[in-house]
Amino acid sequence: MPIAFPHGLDTTTMDWFTGNLRHHPEIAFFLTLAIGYLLGKIRFGFFSIGAVTGTLLAGIAIGQFGVRISPDVQQCFFVLFLFSIGYRCGPQFFQGLRRDGINQAALAAIITVTGLLVAYSAARIFGYDAGTAGGLIGGALTQSATIGTTGDAISRLQIEAGARQTMINHIPVAFAVTYLIGVIGSAWFLSQIGPRLMRVDLPKACAEYEARSGKRASEHPLSAYRGIEFRAYQIPAGNQVIGKQVKNILPGTRFFVERVRRRGQILDAGPNTVLSAGDVAAFSGPRGLLVDELKADLPEVEDAELLDVPVEQLDVFVTNAAVSGKSLLELSEAPFARGVYLRRLRRDKISIPITPGLTVRRGDVLTIVGIHHHVEAAVQALGAADRPEESTDMMFVSASIVFGALIGLPAFALGKLQLGLSLSVGVLLIGLLSGWIHSLRPLVGRVPSPTLWLFESLGLTGFVAVVGIAAGPDFVNGLKSSGLSLITAGVVTALLPHLIDIAVGRRVFKMHPGIVLGACAGGGTSAPALAAIQEVAKSAVPTLGFGVSYAIGNVLLALWGTVIVALLT
Repeated sequence: MPIAFPHGLDTTTMDWFTGNLRHHPEIAFFLTLAIGYLLGKIRFGFFSIGAVTGTLLAGIAIGQFGVRISPDVQQCFFVLFLFSIGYRCGPQFFQGLRRDGINQAALAAIITVTGLLVAYSAARIFGYDAGTAGGLIGGALTQSATIGTTGDAISRLQIEAGARQTMINHIPVAFAVTYLIGVIGSAWFLSQIGPRLMRVDLPKACAEYEARSGKRASEHPLSAYRGIEFRAYQIPAGNQVIGKQVKNILPGTRFFVERVRRRGQILDAGPNTVLSAGDVAAFSGPRGLLVDELKADLPEVEDAELLDVPVEQLDVFVTNAAVSGKSLLELSEAPFARGVYLRRLRRDKISIPITPGLTVRRGDVLTIVGIHHHVEAAVQALGAADRPEESTDMMFVSASIVFGALIGLPAFALGKLQLGLSLSVGVLLIGLLSGWIHSLRPLVGRVPSPTLWLFESLGLTGFVAVVGIAAGPDFVNGLKSSGLSLITAGVVTALLPHLIDIAVGRRVFKMHPGIVLGACAGGGTSAPALAAIQEVAKSAVPTLGFGVSYAIGNVLLALWGTVIVALLT
């Protein structure tokens, strides 16, 4: 039975629904996001299609209803995403240009350059246009930003509008076909085939690396097990610690005497404090050390007042040049490290296994715990506290995007091609610079982590939603015409760069096999591949190769969208 609805529609419920999607594209946009994020949550072991691919597929489906959204909307979301990814990767990108990160940066460059050459060759062999080739690179090497820079470069070509739009609509077709190949193929190849090519027992090799470097697992913030304890012990007459400075009780270990109750009075203690018979000393340190080394000789007592001290756990940005480049062992011996314990180290949002030899870099986030005044001293030495804040420096974000766009716009014509950075690449470069500046001056351009995640996630999925909706009507035809060849090209583009990278990493750079595989996953911007490698390795060692290569891979693969258009036109 027909139903009367607004906008003059007198039709079935389905016609009413699709009619409203066409009349109100904002509804279609958010419906695409809702379906896309829902699809992205579906997991098969370590693999999920992710919100980006889910949103792209949802957009293609909704685009079949004839929904049209202004391209200006997609561009706004895309520049927000580019700034965010540049801001996040900035510290590690510039770190990768230094000597201690150059090998990982080189492996990332090899993967990305090889991927570009393979995609260009496939385009020549199969007769792909620039849009298909750009989607091939982005999908096979799992870098969504490439589809945006490809579209941006195509939109500036001086060709007939219909041909230009056809090329742009080919981008999501190639991306959707090759993305699944890139994610699944790289995860399988690096975790299963990579160790065999290197002829190593990956779990054994990683276990040996951990043993050599003195790896210890970082404590989970909500674990019932307390790795660091604060306990009170009585000093009985005749005990061997009497008359010793506290720093000499167990030299070479990280435990500290924080306070002492002496004849009823509570005193603050330092490294030169001498213990006396009858003292009650408040010790802080690793639980195992206190239990094994102290409890056997010193009776533990309950002294609530002595132990009632303010303890703080805090994330700290490393910004001090004097700290960057030093190992955790070196830093543990510094005066500011007294009474401070490291619980976690994150680099580019990836938790790194804590080892004494691990080198700290600018941009790292250290989670430290200790008595308040010790923590404050460590913050002053390391950089700046990352305390939760709700405010974002939107003036800095917006002005940076404007500045990046303006420096990217100037171009000169070469036939039908306009050569220049392009708006999107300009924004990406300014994002890198902004993130690096923030790592040096944390009070400048602050974007809290939750806000940065929102900018990056919504910016990318919002852009992809509009791309999918616009390409929907042409998607099926494009898939029919090039689907089979895209599968072949996707496999080669996804796997050949990793094969070359493994050979170079092991035979030329002589890197640890776990770190080589982690660098391959980073250069291919594939977090699922890293998870698969760690699962096989039964270790977090591969994460040591992921951070720098991931930052370099993100930047170069985003640039390749512009480069492939220049090569093919």
